[in-house]
Amino acid sequence: MTAKTGDGKEVYNTERHYHTQATDCRTNKMLYGAQVKTQYIRDTALQPYETKAESFEIFLPEGVRTVDLTVSLRYEINKPDNFIEIDKVTRKVSLDR
Repeated sequence: MTAKTGDGKEVYNTERHYHTQATDCRTNKMLYGAQVKTQYIRDTALQPYETKAESFEIFLPEGVRTVDLTVSLRYEINKPDNFIEIDKVTRKVSLDR
């Protein structure tokens, strides 16, 4: 998720990853290869037909009242540069009513 001011200055940028996390039972180091995974320690994967709600707190610089938020949902195939973008949404959000 990225937040930019009206003049294009980026004021917030974050990523969330949802996937099964596993170890080799000897350390707490997270492993990615299926051939070495022996124990799942946590599952944060997105499940089909289930709603996932997230909250983000963005502290805006002084004087900034409106930002353009862009949220992108991607499926990473095997590394961050190799992905399929499933959906991308951009909204203008204002603190003024």
